[in-house]
Amino acid sequence: MPCIPGDDLNIMAGELSGIALMPKKPSVLMHACCGPCSTSCVERTAEDYALTLYYYNPNITDREEYYLRRDTLLQFLKAFNAEHKDMYTAGFLEGAYEPERFIEKATPLADEPEGGRRCELCFALRLTETARKAKELGMEYFTTTMSVSPHKNYEKIKELGLFLEEETGVKFLDIDFKKKNGFGRSVELSKRYGLYRQNFCGCDFARYANEK
Repeated sequence: MPCIPGDDLNIMAGELSGIALMPKKPSVLMHACCGPCSTSCVERTAEDYALTLYYYNPNITDREEYYLRRDTLLQFLKAFNAEHKDMYTAGFLEGAYEPERFIEKATPLADEPEGGRRCELCFALRLTETARKAKELGMEYFTTTMSVSPHKNYEKIKELGLFLEEETGVKFLDIDFKKKNGFGRSVELSKRYGLYRQNFCGCDFARYANEK
């Protein structure tokens, strides 16, 4: 189902609202890691791009946590779209939930420190699937909300994005969302919308490391 400005979109409970269609705007598939990180990224790009958020996160290995973050993202999008329906809206698509894929690849790197090779693998899994999906949908750009986090190395994300651009033919939207106070704005907007904010990235490896 396309997302058209002015529509009263029902995107709660995991329903797919579909692809944002905005006349004369370049289309972007934005990988969304969670609701809080998406807030300032959506605010910054929705006016200039036909924006669709793609929730693909096999790294969130706890099923309850996965759906809590998805529903928090949908909570934000519903509120954002209602506020801006006369100007622009953002679409939503959900990818497959396949934590076993992440666990299989990440287990040999279980003892890696945060920010190390396991995290690079995680970025690659999610961004590669986003680029593939963007090509499948015929979109012009792909990008990710992950860069808004001060804990994420944007140069590594950009390097991967440009590699995938060459591989797929879909352009990587080169924006480091943590700049221009992106992270601070995401915290502000999360409070405004009453969003759940997690305290770990998603995988059990990171959660257990935080508990030590």
